[in-house]
Amino acid sequence: MAVVLSLLAAFSYGLSDFIGGVVSRRVSPWTIAFTSQLGGALAVVVIAAVDGGSPGASDAAWAVLAGVGNGVGTAFLYRGLAAGRMGVVAPISGVGAALVPLTVGLVTGERPGALAWAGIAAALPAIWLVTREPLPDPSERSSGAGGAGGAATGVVDGVLAGLGFGLLFAALGQIPEASGFLPLALNQVVGMAVVAALATTMGQAFAPRRRLEYVGLLSGVLGATATVLFLAATQTGLLTIAAVITSLYPAFTVLLAAALLRERIHRGQGGGLLLCAVAVALIAA
Repeated sequence: MAVVLSLLAAFSYGLSDFIGGVVSRRVSPWTIAFTSQLGGALAVVVIAAVDGGSPGASDAAWAVLAGVGNGVGTAFLYRGLAAGRMGVVAPISGVGAALVPLTVGLVTGERPGALAWAGIAAALPAIWLVTREPLPDPSERSSGAGGAGGAATGVVDGVLAGLGFGLLFAALGQIPEASGFLPLALNQVVGMAVVAALATTMGQAFAPRRRLEYVGLLSGVLGATATVLFLAATQTGLLTIAAVITSLYPAFTVLLAAALLRERIHRGQGGGLLLCAVAVALIAA
């Protein structure tokens, strides 16, 4: 069940990033990041009103920490994608999102079996390959984003996004089932505040002004759904397993881009997708 829930979380995250990434190329990525956090917050607050649970002070603290990671990860992922640095940002952020909770799980005493370790070993290069672009796309070459400065900025965006999402996964993994959905609502609200603070610090507008920018609300609802599924997966299985499988979400983004935007899957991505399937099969076994 943990594997199934993690796969559903990965699909929902992948769909959320696909929608948000496409729209952030036409409007401000900071606005999309903010509206996605707003949409997620509204969705989870409604759920929490039905089943708030009984969270303690430590659960609230973990939720705040998860919200900081959520906001940082979303903001810098969309900034990198909007600037045409997907081939740099996506693989670094995807691997980081898997490594941080994997490390936390091992430190806190989780010990996956031999087949699961084989699956984890296959998943990390799979994430890298499935999101790695062989050459800069035309927008990168024309804008100069593919140069040394653009690549360096892409690395920074990728590292910050990976650390943010890794912190999100690791912190959520510490919240027990009895806490209900109030911690998730707090996580989303804090994430929204973090995006607004980062945008203000960098002199970027984040409040939506155009109709298209409200598409971020849908991206946020999908992201919140993924977060709920991931939390359920950690409560029924190991954090190390749930985090690694959920971090395969870029594979679904690539498949959606190929199916809906007719983007070509190159040889490296094909190998990465195959490794994703092998990783899931080994972990499930």
